Amino acid sequence: MQATVLVATTRRWFPTARLAMALANAGCNVEAVCPVRHALGNTAAVNRIHAYHGLTPLMSFTAAIAAAKPDLVIPGDDLATCHLHQLHSKAQQDDGKSSALCALIERSLGAAESFPVVYARSSFIQVAQEEGVRAPKTEVVANPRALKTFTTQTGFPVVLKANGTSGGDGVRVVRTMEEAERAFHALQAPPLLARAVKRALVNQDQALVWPSLLRRRSVVNAQAFVSGREATSTVACWKGTVLAGIHCEVINKADLSGHATVVRVVDNAEMSAAAEAVVRRLNLSGLHGFDFMLEADTGNAHLIEINPRATQVGHLSLGPERDLPAALYAAMCGQTPQAVPKVTEKDTIALFPQEWIRDPASPFLQSGYHDVPWEEPELIRMCVRQRRKQSAWYSPKGRLEALSPVRLPRQ
Repeated sequence: MQATVLVATTRRWFPTARLAMALANAGCNVEAVCPVRHALGNTAAVNRIHAYHGLTPLMSFTAAIAAAKPDLVIPGDDLATCHLHQLHSKAQQDDGKSSALCALIERSLGAAESFPVVYARSSFIQVAQEEGVRAPKTEVVANPRALKTFTTQTGFPVVLKANGTSGGDGVRVVRTMEEAERAFHALQAPPLLARAVKRALVNQDQALVWPSLLRRRSVVNAQAFVSGREATSTVACWKGTVLAGIHCEVINKADLSGHATVVRVVDNAEMSAAAEAVVRRLNLSGLHGFDFMLEADTGNAHLIEINPRATQVGHLSLGPERDLPAALYAAMCGQTPQAVPKVTEKDTIALFPQEWIRDPASPFLQSGYHDVPWEEPELIRMCVRQRRKQSAWYSPKGRLEALSPVRLPRQ
């Protein structure tokens, strides 16, 4: 019997559509709960779309789960994971631990005891350190006094991070006390109402509305700075065991604190061991990402945070033990993973549309594997149209032609 996977996302994040395609290729019946006009609606991989409403998020997720009756739910962003944690807590209070909804969420994400840990940056780092994983000192700083104490102990620079943020939105690297205090107040403050309204109207993203109206303040963490190269691991895991993993060094980024646009696939024993230790300790299931800094002088891998959700390289099929959707589907169905051809023999991967947006003349679009979903022309058209509307940065013609030596589909 074909298993059903519900891809859940609150953001218009293009890689979520790529994940849906990979899950469908692995044999899953894929449904999705997402905002209107999401890229998930432009791929043939998704058999049914359920509406996500930012003002009633838990109702949206509950209705989608009831309608899809999935065997697994895969969150595509941090807020989606948070919604699933909240649903689990609510179901426990209403129906007890035997709730079918609780069982589904634990099957999808792992042990309920891990939920508070993966959402709180300092708690996660403490757990990692207890497992012998190399990780920088990280503490919650509740006020400027605590921040000053931390910086006195570690010295500058220091990294400040707000819980519940991703993609670099809630991260600041500070080099003086004045910078640190200014960044602390900015990260802790509730979203401005004007920003929340703009995002709701222009981007159709209502995630900031309630935090703004309720004046919710963020928990801010201070983390010791590690000088070096950024790296990332994405793993598929099942009941505390890593099934498959992709480990990458970050070659290019959208901006200094943003998401990766070009990665190089590597074998890194320390990154792999760290991911396995944390997955085992927290008894995780599903797709999870881990961010590292590779120390400049030694190459030592320092684990700096977890992404308790699918990440933007999770869809790539890179051969045995590097095909996450296939490994997860096989575990879910109690089968042996089916061999699938690697999408490329190249180690360097330019992520679409991220690197094209960063620089349409980037040499990595030619020298690396440019991960364009040519089999889904509607998805490409939608992506191009969205970017044209959102940014005057694009020229009407020339930069689209720079996308690849293969022509784009006609619009």
